Amino acid sequence: MRTRYALNAIVLFAVTTVTVVGMGTSQTGVNARTQAALFWIVVFFSAMSALAQVFVKEEESGTALALKLSARSDAVYFGKLLFNLLLLSALQLLLVPMFILLVGLQVAQWQIFVPVIILGTIGLAGATTIVAAIVAQASVRGALFAVLSFPLLLPLLIAAIGGTQAALDPAGAASAASELKLLSAYGLAMITGSWLLFDFVWWA
Repeated sequence: MRTRYALNAIVLFAVTTVTVVGMGTSQTGVNARTQAALFWIVVFFSAMSALAQVFVKEEESGTALALKLSARSDAVYFGKLLFNLLLLSALQLLLVPMFILLVGLQVAQWQIFVPVIILGTIGLAGATTIVAAIVAQASVRGALFAVLSFPLLLPLLIAAIGGTQAALDPAGAASAASELKLLSAYGLAMITGSWLLFDFVWWA
């Protein structure tokens, strides 16, 4: 937030991408599965454009050492996790109305859609926070962040796309239960594992 880099990058990328997707699909129309996939693809690449900066900026500005000396590692991890959660939540608040207006997203079951968005955001923030801490030590940070994040996030993206598709289907309640369970388990496992491993990454 000191440089506004993350916020500007994520907003500009999201707005541009959704506008292009909306223009490209306005004439032909897309089914619910494709809409769900496009939504989470935009979320993923928007996150990749900004979330790595949460630790990179500390290394570039020389404040990482000050953090190590003045704060416990778990406090640093949860502080960075909270920032990523807030950033992704702001992104979702921007993307959902834009997809409804520009892409024609029609949510049939909000009681499924909202938990999918919340759990997907938590899992995405949990995974990208620990990956950002790892790549902050590397020289090629931007490319490495996306490469390392995608395999970790693939199960999350598959479940989130399936859950979103179920939320767009008036009869999709039965198929959403397994997706919600997977999203919940993923977020819990990723945040717990990252918290346990962060001390080793932070002091590496």
